Amino acid sequence: MDTIALLGSSLGLGFLAGIRLYATVLAIGLAVRFQLLHLHEGMRGLEVLADWRILALAGVAFLTEFFADKIPWVDTAWDAIHTFIRPLGAALLAATALGDVDPTLRTSLALLTGGVALTSHSGKAATRAVVNHSPEPFSNVALSLAEDAMVPAGIWLATAHPVITLCLVVVAVVLTIIFIRLAVNALRSSFAAMRRLFGGVAA
Repeated sequence: MDTIALLGSSLGLGFLAGIRLYATVLAIGLAVRFQLLHLHEGMRGLEVLADWRILALAGVAFLTEFFADKIPWVDTAWDAIHTFIRPLGAALLAATALGDVDPTLRTSLALLTGGVALTSHSGKAATRAVVNHSPEPFSNVALSLAEDAMVPAGIWLATAHPVITLCLVVVAVVLTIIFIRLAVNALRSSFAAMRRLFGGVAA
């Protein structure tokens, strides 16, 4: 694979890992183990994810996250815990995948992948914080299920069409950064309104 293709595949998987790290590891491992996914030469390092011990660990973590992510405010706490875990996991995933690639290129791609994962994780966390202010739980569950469904589709796209994936990731990162800024401003306004309301009641 050329550098652009490696970049597209790495960043695509990193973006997914920033949202669903354990599901991404589990899905890749199962797909490789049952020969549903044929990895390109430059990504052969991901074959280690098919090891049953990694599959078992990823499976337990995935099930825990699957249910935690469906409960309002529990999902926010879960995201807070994974603020560093997901980007580091994504960077490790890239470094593992590119094991036979030039060390300088491997390190560079791993760092970029970790940065992309941090962005997608932050966007997910901001989205959930906004949605959790809604009194009904259905939008939370719908978002969570959509993220679950995104993983297998994203893995296929990242491995089969890395150049397209690269373009989509660049656009998604830009939009995510814009959304995060809007979400933070909205949450600040909401908290300020609550302080004024309770301040007025107390007075």
